[in-house]
Amino acid sequence: MKDYSKITPEGTKDLLFEECLANRTVSTLLGNVFSSRGFHEVLTPGIEFYDLFSEEKSGIPMEYMFKMSDSKGRLMVVRPDSTLPIARMVATRLMHERHPIRLYYNQRVYRYNPGLTGRSNEVMQAGIELIGAKGKRADIEVITTAIDALSKCVPDFRIELGNAAFFRILAGALPVSDESREEIRSFIESKNYSALNTVLDSLEQTPAVALIRRLPRLFGGIEVLDQAYQLCDDEAALSRLEYIREIYNDLSKLGLGERIIIDLGLVQRNDYYSDIVFSGYVMGSGEPVLIGGRYDNLLDNFDAPAAAVGFGINVDALAAVMLKRGNIPEKKTADVLVHSEEGFEIEAIKYTSALSEANILGENSVFETLDEAMEYARYKGIKKLAIVGEEIKTINTGV
Repeated sequence: MKDYSKITPEGTKDLLFEECLANRTVSTLLGNVFSSRGFHEVLTPGIEFYDLFSEEKSGIPMEYMFKMSDSKGRLMVVRPDSTLPIARMVATRLMHERHPIRLYYNQRVYRYNPGLTGRSNEVMQAGIELIGAKGKRADIEVITTAIDALSKCVPDFRIELGNAAFFRILAGALPVSDESREEIRSFIESKNYSALNTVLDSLEQTPAVALIRRLPRLFGGIEVLDQAYQLCDDEAALSRLEYIREIYNDLSKLGLGERIIIDLGLVQRNDYYSDIVFSGYVMGSGEPVLIGGRYDNLLDNFDAPAAAVGFGINVDALAAVMLKRGNIPEKKTADVLVHSEEGFEIEAIKYTSALSEANILGENSVFETLDEAMEYARYKGIKKLAIVGEEIKTINTGV
């Protein structure tokens, strides 16, 4: 049998030194933004019962989840999503909490990506959920929080706006099976024009079909909505277009118009999105680093109906971009290596602590000899070596 003890599973990786610092930096920046806007941190279990993530609730195919069984034979999954566990938490642990409830999280999610295509099966995800608040004020609050969060990390990002209900209304008018609707959705999401046209060519050419055919190309500024208006004859769908216009105009008043792109082909897989949806993109990352939207019907699954809106950020992807650009502060080398003479080990540890209290970065030597300590200090670029004995002597290492 092959020994896999020296490799990581497909879709995972070890994070070293500067990568850990980059992830920690991004997590801290995002957490500071979230807490400054009144959100409170929560954590959910890394494993949950499969029932929580059944495809009817999550929109995540079962084969994309990492599964196991507990001691009683019950089907479990490693957490593939953060929103559903938080919905469960709100419906149980926080059932008596006054609305709105503002929560944020920073935790790993695990989801199998067939073929990987550069994606990881393990992602650090940070985000917010605003539970028990409906309407434009709540949507603006969450979208501007997303913009604020990305602004603290990178200057060149964009937010794409769409509406889940708009596509659902149009697709609902097609005389096709649910499986075909999902195919159409996936073709739009991937902008696979050829496959989309092949499916739509077999249908009666109604206004809904004509508009769905155009969806992958309907992205840009406010003119996108004008183009969609000319093709749409459904009052419910038109109302969704009008709501996107309202959100776009309000964000423009905040000077964010250049950051916002309207994308009517934004039709994410998660079935729980009910209205406005949005994604965030950063130069240097081929995938969206942020995905969010409104999910007013999700908590119905837990017998705790409440309006809700939120987003999640791929911390790993954002950290990789910042690290590549050199936007992560370098970890400081110790200012002093503290080496103890025989019998003065505790005094050396006390001296190292005293240096720290004086904002001097000290590292305690674990070497037996002074020569070994000096060699190590020079290798690490540590400029001073403190020798602790009857007295404390500090010498330059020559670095």
